[in-house]
Amino acid sequence: MAENMTLLWGSGSPPCWRVMIALEEKNLQGYNNKLLSFEKMEHKSQEVLDINARGQLPSFKHGDNNVNESYAACFYLESQFKSQGTKLIPDGAAEQALMYQRMFEGLTFYEKLNAVIYYTWFVPEEERHDSALKRNKEALTAELQLWEGYLQKLCSASNLAGPSFSLADVTVFPTVATLFRFGLSAERYPKLGEYYALLKDRPSIKASWPPHWLENPKGQDTLKDI
Repeated sequence: MAENMTLLWGSGSPPCWRVMIALEEKNLQGYNNKLLSFEKMEHKSQEVLDINARGQLPSFKHGDNNVNESYAACFYLESQFKSQGTKLIPDGAAEQALMYQRMFEGLTFYEKLNAVIYYTWFVPEEERHDSALKRNKEALTAELQLWEGYLQKLCSASNLAGPSFSLADVTVFPTVATLFRFGLSAERYPKLGEYYALLKDRPSIKASWPPHWLENPKGQDTLKDI
């Protein structure tokens, strides 16, 4: 079943990781995959452009269907294989509503994280300003406090939308893992730390853990003061 699927991906990219977690959860191991390098600009290669005109990763193909946006690919996999593996959209209206809400708030969360950790990557040197980076850090701090509050309202050892592991976790966990990879303090953000500890050893997440993180477990300290 997975043999007619192809995923082109980059290590440590949360959008790529989302799709890989979803594939694992739906028992779709054995798909064709190729690890590409952002540093070598391999995401702009013809191989990628043939699947994804935007020249971005992930690039995902199932048969003749290309689904490259990570959220779209996760929804697609749940829809096409809903009776297989983990049920990723809960039945209950309240849990489902919370799942959708947290999923799409997760896009803002990811954006605010990127604005800090990749500031020097995205912004040319002549356009960088300490005041802009300070604003970005303040925006990320406010966002982190928001998510701490969300998790505080849930039972201890809860997934993002309640007791069931759902698409909210598939899509947002990679952002949370990236925060801690870049030095976020679990003492300062204990609920996010607890959530990270709860899910980091889940089989689908361990199986898709970024390979360069395994090679160099230390990470960075960019967010240690956030």
